[in-house]
Amino acid sequence: MADIVKQILAKPIQLADQVIKAADEASSFKQESMELKLKTEKLAGLLRQAARASSDLYERPTKRIIDDTELVLDKALSLALKCRANGLMKRVFTIIPAAAFRKMSSQLENSIGDVSWLLRVSAPADARDDGYLGLPPIAANEPILCFIWEQIAILYTGSLEDRSDAAASLVSLARDNDRYGKLIIEEGGVGPLLKLIKDSQLEGQENAARAIGLLGRDPESVEHMIHSGVCSVFAKILKDGPMKVQAMAAWAVSELAANYPKCQDLFAQNNIIRLLVSHLAFETVQEHSKYTVAFNKATSIHAVVVASNNSNTNNVYKANDDDKQNQYQISHPLGNRTPSKMYTLVADTMAMKAGPKPLQQINNGVNQNNQAKNGNSGNTKQTHQHHQQNLSLSGTGIKGRELEDPATKANMKAMAARALWHLAKGNSPICRSITESRALLCFAVLLEKGPEDVKYNSAMALMEITAVAEKDAELRRSAFKPSSPACKAVVDQLLNIIEKEDSELLIPCIKAIGHLARTFRATETRMIGPLVKLLDEREAEVSREASIALAKFASMVNYLHLDHSKAIISAGGTKHLVQLVYFGEQIVQISALVLLCYIALHVPDSDELAQAEVLSVLEWATKQSYMTQDEKMETLLLEAKSRLELYQSRGSRGFH
Repeated sequence: MADIVKQILAKPIQLADQVIKAADEASSFKQESMELKLKTEKLAGLLRQAARASSDLYERPTKRIIDDTELVLDKALSLALKCRANGLMKRVFTIIPAAAFRKMSSQLENSIGDVSWLLRVSAPADARDDGYLGLPPIAANEPILCFIWEQIAILYTGSLEDRSDAAASLVSLARDNDRYGKLIIEEGGVGPLLKLIKDSQLEGQENAARAIGLLGRDPESVEHMIHSGVCSVFAKILKDGPMKVQAMAAWAVSELAANYPKCQDLFAQNNIIRLLVSHLAFETVQEHSKYTVAFNKATSIHAVVVASNNSNTNNVYKANDDDKQNQYQISHPLGNRTPSKMYTLVADTMAMKAGPKPLQQINNGVNQNNQAKNGNSGNTKQTHQHHQQNLSLSGTGIKGRELEDPATKANMKAMAARALWHLAKGNSPICRSITESRALLCFAVLLEKGPEDVKYNSAMALMEITAVAEKDAELRRSAFKPSSPACKAVVDQLLNIIEKEDSELLIPCIKAIGHLARTFRATETRMIGPLVKLLDEREAEVSREASIALAKFASMVNYLHLDHSKAIISAGGTKHLVQLVYFGEQIVQISALVLLCYIALHVPDSDELAQAEVLSVLEWATKQSYMTQDEKMETLLLEAKSRLELYQSRGSRGFH
């Protein structure tokens, strides 16, 4: 850095010396040349001072200011050389307007002001004369740029309190204007912000993490942050930082992943997924500080690594039969209350994972009940000391996290769920890592008992995970097996929300059930009725998503499409679909028509279809141009109409 600055300063210093020498040799305009010399000498002194302090100078404004100063000195040298012209003819043909010296004097004054500001802004905080630096003349055209320079310079050289305030100022700028955010990145603000996250106090860390999240609004900006090391910084914070900062870091991760999905794997490589799941599971389910390999054969590289680690530590953490029983007990997230159906289901799930051959797991050290039974106070004290040494899970120590206020804990869970939502989107390996952990159980519990924002982010995360599972057969089979208690817990909560018609959570839950359509057995039709109910006189978007979800049950790619189609008819779906095709909004009509065509193809001999005059509906639809614009839709419509005509043309006439 110092060598680069010295190279930048070398030429303007040389030009300043040439101007001074040329002004001394002036044969005309001697008084003006003397004023030019004095200002140039002052500027040269400042430039030499800058060269001596090159290691402290902030590079971005240095280059901009010195480039402008170099142009001014170049013009000053040209003017001084004209005044040195000898001979009558040279003087006659060398015209120097009087205004030229006034203009040059003003430009030199501006350069002096710019370099003086550069020296002040790059000086350590305790070496500045006062807190307010003012704006340099170069700021006349773009004052916000100089304000950004000043705040970034404070991030480099200021006290912890000043750096926190500077980060807050950058947060305000980035929030107000996308262009300001771009300028902050271009002027080198990311590096000192990441340093502030690592080294500062709570408020400064929180402001810096918020600034990083706000700056990552486009792929280019996020990529710049990735190259600057944001993944490792956030991983460290999510492991060891204060919970408020961890929540802000999780929010920032969600922003970066949402705006640049290519960074998902980079975050995963830095163990971010495990850390987020750990925060999600804290006080939700026990045994959450690592992934559990639920199969004899690990299904991913990450699972292999964890299995190896667990195997290495198995001999260290052995427990008797009572310990094993306590190990898989779950703390209810809302305290000691009467266990609900969900709580009981999750507890049963954990117990199933425990035996008869329990998985090799790291004991989390909660053995105080067993110690009381033994009645050995000496051993209790020794074990407690060992427990204190192993308190740290993902994040601050257990006790440290337990002492946080409920609002902070809830916000941490909300942001962890939000980050997992955006990291899981469209990414099979990450979804597999999430489902191999306790995350599905956590989402099920939080959907039942969590605050509103935790519920929403959990629902969105499940929507994205199930969307990936819909396309990934291996993930679908491993994570959403019908016999899986975790899957049952999730489905129960999704259906519970759909039945309650919770407006905030309805859409993601409908989509999640639709994504899982191929995982349900033929006998499991409990999800059909609630979805059919949503077709009747609902908001257009809700009806549309319900019909799309049901179409995934009735689609030909679903092996049980015939059983599901009959279930939709039995639930009264036909009459609702007819109404939607005829009278629904256009966004609903197409999805309703698709579902109606599937049902007509699979159950053409249904009396309900004949009574609802579905054939007439399909004939009407073939005459609507906007319904047959898509080639696949037109083909499906004609096939359904043809098959229905084969079975119900006579019956239809009978009902007219």
